[in-house]
Amino acid sequence: MTTHKVGRDVTVLSDLLPVPGMGFLTINAFVLHAREPVVVDTGLSLPDRDFLNRLGSVTDPADVRWIWLTHPDRDHTGGLFALLEAAPRARIVTTFIGAGIMSTERPLPMDRVYLLNPGQSLDVGDRTLFAFRPPLFDSPATVGFYEDGSRACFSSDCFGAPMPTAELAEGADAGAVDAGDLHASQLLWAALDSPWVHNVDPDKYRATLRPLHEMDPEFVFSVHLPPAVGLTKRMLDTLGDAPVADPFVGPDQVALERMLAGFEPGPPEAPEAEVPEDEVPPAAM
Repeated sequence: MTTHKVGRDVTVLSDLLPVPGMGFLTINAFVLHAREPVVVDTGLSLPDRDFLNRLGSVTDPADVRWIWLTHPDRDHTGGLFALLEAAPRARIVTTFIGAGIMSTERPLPMDRVYLLNPGQSLDVGDRTLFAFRPPLFDSPATVGFYEDGSRACFSSDCFGAPMPTAELAEGADAGAVDAGDLHASQLLWAALDSPWVHNVDPDKYRATLRPLHEMDPEFVFSVHLPPAVGLTKRMLDTLGDAPVADPFVGPDQVALERMLAGFEPGPPEAPEAEVPEDEVPPAAM
């Protein structure tokens, strides 16, 4: 797990998961250091992750005023309830559907929920966050935002890409990835995470990219990609190819059994027998 300061106002709390056959998937959360500090997503829901402790290394959790939940999947909500306890003034920014989905696992304190729909905005003291629906998403509750203080776009899962190494997955710059590899990985992720994209009219889908072209963010912060600086046009061109890219077909049971067989440990090697010194042949002495 690593931490990166990107630009003036954003800290990335980066984690990852290995994905067999694909590489490593970045899992980011973010801190927007606004006058009213904003935490964007809260990391993995795994018992060995301590999101609150990691957050405390970059800001006092008690100062957090907003928790923007881009959608309520388990790789976005790991530290949510611990942060709510540590940040008594913080409110959760989500949608009606997002609040409903979260409440199937554990009820949200509704007096601390702030419902915000795509097309609406939120004033956080020194800048405005403009909510929008990213062109690719895997949840009906997905809402990203563009903030006008530093021209940064927080895109939820959109623009994600598996990385070939753990170092790149937790890195500070998506531009460090070979351009061809990044293009292929982003199309793979689009097919995996948003399979519906192969069933829509390509022209209507590409029209949904226009708002991001108009925003023209300098920084793109995806949960599943290292920070992307100055790559927006190139990445949008990649997303434009998503409807005609190859669909993703995951491993079936036969493939799973082969993978598991590859991880089965062999029989333990027998330790070498010790030979008493007086029995060692003279040539070996």
